[in-house]
Amino acid sequence: MGVVNVTPDSFSDGGRWYTPAAAVAHGLTLLEQGADLLDVGGESTRPGARRVPVAEELDRVLPVVEALAARGAAVSVDTTRAQVARAAVERGAVLVNDVSGGLADDEMAGVVAATGVTYVAMHWRGHADVMDDLAEYGDVVTDVRRELAERRAHLRAAGVHDDQVVLDPGLGFAKPGAANWPLLARLPELVADGFPVLVGASRKRFLGHLLAGPDGTPAPPLARDGATAAISALAASHGAWCVRVHDVPASADAVRVAAAWQSAQVPGDDELAVDDDARTGGTGR
Repeated sequence: MGVVNVTPDSFSDGGRWYTPAAAVAHGLTLLEQGADLLDVGGESTRPGARRVPVAEELDRVLPVVEALAARGAAVSVDTTRAQVARAAVERGAVLVNDVSGGLADDEMAGVVAATGVTYVAMHWRGHADVMDDLAEYGDVVTDVRRELAERRAHLRAAGVHDDQVVLDPGLGFAKPGAANWPLLARLPELVADGFPVLVGASRKRFLGHLLAGPDGTPAPPLARDGATAAISALAASHGAWCVRVHDVPASADAVRVAAAWQSAQVPGDDELAVDDDARTGGTGR
């Protein structure tokens, strides 16, 4: 999933693709680089970000969603608002990526049920301006799984089918740096809950802290792409459905490596036959 931020204040690339023409061109480039989905967002969710009016969010994302869908792209809309989600689906979006998991807008579940769109429900505890104050956990993996299960129950009650739902552990959202690593290391536990899992680690703060310089200064966002690609490979090898990234080529390559690695772990019949021949001097017995 390639990120198309139509915002002036994204933490990693704010303003670079702010006009519809620039955003569409960037999205098409990401497709050429190997993205399967394009995630178009018009409201920054970086820590401390303030909300934008719904009319402004609509103006930002709808022309981009419509233009990319018209070019044959599979488009996701990154929004917490039911009104934006519905309008984007009407213009060709095939997925709604809701970082609030439906908590920010009571009408979101109804829109998802009515449209039948694929829906990413992310683990979330509050908007960007307050989320750092909501980062208390017992066992973070257990807590996230439980709260995502509550979201799934809410969606079912609203008429959303399980096969519409993708889960996202919400890396960096109401989670201090150290809390993100157990969610990645124990990703198979999330996968085992039976739903596709989206991993969004790209350029996030916890990677900046991991890669901090000798003086403790976090690595800047653009210096985190190598670490992001490493997570993409590991996430893919542990069952993630998709990774959401800013730098598509490195993660696309990383996912290919993970797939090749996995396929080589279980030899096929032909490989077994070759191995048997080698052990028996080529007699096959």
